[in-house]
Amino acid sequence: MKKTPTRSELYWLRAFAFTIYGTSVLIFSYFPLFYAEIGFTKSQIGLLFALGPMISLIANLIWSIASDKYRTIKKIMIILLIGQIAMIFILSSTTTFSVIVLVITLFYFFYYPVFPLSDTIAINAAKNHGKSFISIRVFGSIGFAILSIVIGYVLSLIGSAEIMKVSIAITSVCLILTLFIKDQSTPVAKMNLSGIVPIFRQKELLWFFACVFLLALGTRMNDAFLTISLSELGASKGLIGWAMLASSGSEIPVFLYLSFRGDKYKELPLLVIASLIFALRFFLMSGVDSAVGIVMIQLLHGFTFGIFYVTAIRMLTRLIPDQFRATGMALFTIVWSSLSGLISGTFGGLLFEHFGRQSFYLIAMITAIAACIGFASRYLYRGPKPAVPVASAYISPSPNHANTSSTNHDEPM
Repeated sequence: MKKTPTRSELYWLRAFAFTIYGTSVLIFSYFPLFYAEIGFTKSQIGLLFALGPMISLIANLIWSIASDKYRTIKKIMIILLIGQIAMIFILSSTTTFSVIVLVITLFYFFYYPVFPLSDTIAINAAKNHGKSFISIRVFGSIGFAILSIVIGYVLSLIGSAEIMKVSIAITSVCLILTLFIKDQSTPVAKMNLSGIVPIFRQKELLWFFACVFLLALGTRMNDAFLTISLSELGASKGLIGWAMLASSGSEIPVFLYLSFRGDKYKELPLLVIASLIFALRFFLMSGVDSAVGIVMIQLLHGFTFGIFYVTAIRMLTRLIPDQFRATGMALFTIVWSSLSGLISGTFGGLLFEHFGRQSFYLIAMITAIAACIGFASRYLYRGPKPAVPVASAYISPSPNHANTSSTNHDEPM
């Protein structure tokens, strides 16, 4: 007999989202500052940033396919979080570049897969409760916003050298919360891996991933060197925290609005708008000459990432059937974070170091414009629609799964 889902499941998932996205404040905002303060060059920092996306190309697929195959997310997330804590502990005791390269590589193997897996379990739980996925995911933005300020001021008091200890503490809280999360229990069809290839050869899905990749290039360049830019303009740790708050806080109203009203709008036009605002944001970043100005520009983050992320997840869940959802989310993460981060981290560091911040952000603007053109061209020319949606044509028949995907294909484009 199937157990009735309880509201406590959503509470624990929201608490977990709050905390796990708080860890990304450290990884993407304060780790680069830590590397700079121990004497690493911008090229070395870019390399360290690029290692994560490179490793996640393999790690996301390995852990997500294992999750789909063994029907468990919770146990895998526990393994990943324990691995993170072990690697951070080792990082806290060394400042040698070659050793950090090795350890941070192992850390990223455990770090990156947590996010697509946590999104997958949140999507499943939201579906069971008849809620929007964003009603859970928005707590990640709230956590990022609050912890940005808290961590910034804590590090101002205890010093940047204690970043690793703060990371261990927050990751340990994530591990404890994971113990209270209910593993996915949604009945799905028996996984048939032979059906996954045609799904991921859909023209619309391939076009979507290509445009996401272009947009992600500029976004990841900004992620890697935002705090470096702030530091060069004289920002304190506290002001850097406010910059992170401005970006994550601006997501929240956008997430909430699109959670309740997003279905009124077609997906591709929303992605065009998000890409245009991304281009504007990077153009403004190329000309700003004060740390406070960067903080103000960060308020555009809600209209860029906020619109993009909600719409992209909505489109992805329509194009990919339920039994391949973890794998689909992993591939999205690979395109959005891994491939783009590998290129932007490697070449972005060289670009920033040799040509300066203005050229760095103008290149980011160009990639956002290219993504905008790609989304717009797909919207203007869709081509003939297939008689049967590809995403439903490869679902193995199952009494429990017969109607789970039908509503997704009726959403507007």
